[in-house]
Amino acid sequence: MMLRAAREVREAPKLAPHLADAPQLSVVIPLFNEEMNVEPLLAELFEVLRRGERTFEVIAVDDASRDGTFAALAKVSRREPLLRVIRFRRNSGQTAALAAGIGASRGAVIVPMDGDLQNDPADIERLLARLEGHAGNGTPGQAYDVVSGWRKNRKDAEFGRKLPSRVANWLISKISGVPLHDYGCTIKAYRRDVLQGVRLYGEMHRFIPIYATWQGARVTEMVVNHRFRRAGKSKYGLGRSWKVLLDLLVVKFLASFSTKPIYLFGGFGLVALVCSFASFALSLAYKLAGAKDFVETPLPLFGVVFALAGVLSVLMGLLAELTIRTYYESQDKRPYLIAETINDWSDIPVEPSASNGDLLEARD
Repeated sequence: MMLRAAREVREAPKLAPHLADAPQLSVVIPLFNEEMNVEPLLAELFEVLRRGERTFEVIAVDDASRDGTFAALAKVSRREPLLRVIRFRRNSGQTAALAAGIGASRGAVIVPMDGDLQNDPADIERLLARLEGHAGNGTPGQAYDVVSGWRKNRKDAEFGRKLPSRVANWLISKISGVPLHDYGCTIKAYRRDVLQGVRLYGEMHRFIPIYATWQGARVTEMVVNHRFRRAGKSKYGLGRSWKVLLDLLVVKFLASFSTKPIYLFGGFGLVALVCSFASFALSLAYKLAGAKDFVETPLPLFGVVFALAGVLSVLMGLLAELTIRTYYESQDKRPYLIAETINDWSDIPVEPSASNGDLLEARD
């Protein structure tokens, strides 16, 4: 079945010349064991997209499904030349699937969405309108670079899914400083500029709005429709919570110390050395006062442990500084982003402007 499905994808109709250009919109859908949802989802999605006035493409990423998901995608691709299909050799997770789809996309705007039919394709046009600065009442408003979906009326179990999600979203917002109600909602709209250079690992697809904020992007959220799952089984559970917390630690570290790790490791080391000195001083005071001998108190042991931890932390910070410098200098990276320049004849590279999407090129 897999070989026949792969042959059907290769034999899918070729794009017409006018469709081969970069589209205005790319919809990216990660899928894992969603055989029963593929055809109804894509039928509804293509109907919605064709009602709009934008050129588009749909990229479906099969994360090594063990059912007939890929065969169903191959079947749809024979009649939908704007459907592009990617199949992984092994299961790599939703973040990897989204990264592959975003990397293969060509649209000026990228909209990821789930493949379980719980996201409503009709929300895509509303997300794009908000991205372009249409307030929804016909009056122009502020344009954004990222519009994040908010499943305000979420159709999931309260204690198994919704309650842990609310706690995680509150924690992420507090630590990151980016106040969103629903980081876990897949359906979002991104301008391509804000995704340039973003590399996704672990479960970090939910933190893309934070990465975009680092690039100076304007981020907002919008309430979207959330529907009951019609078929298939959810791939999410409480087991993901600890992964999200660990990834959040990585995000916080990258946000605050990615270019100055010595401040974190060295700071902890200095605190440990102070604690070591205090432990030795207190144990010596006990000894001189005749209250306790060295063997009668754990303070000397604490002093040794704190001293070792402090010295090792400082050395680790120095090694991290060398690693960071090697990372930036070996790839000619810079720890800053330039939006634009005026009357500048130097060869300083100018980053894409996250505010308007225009690429300002330095003069020769």
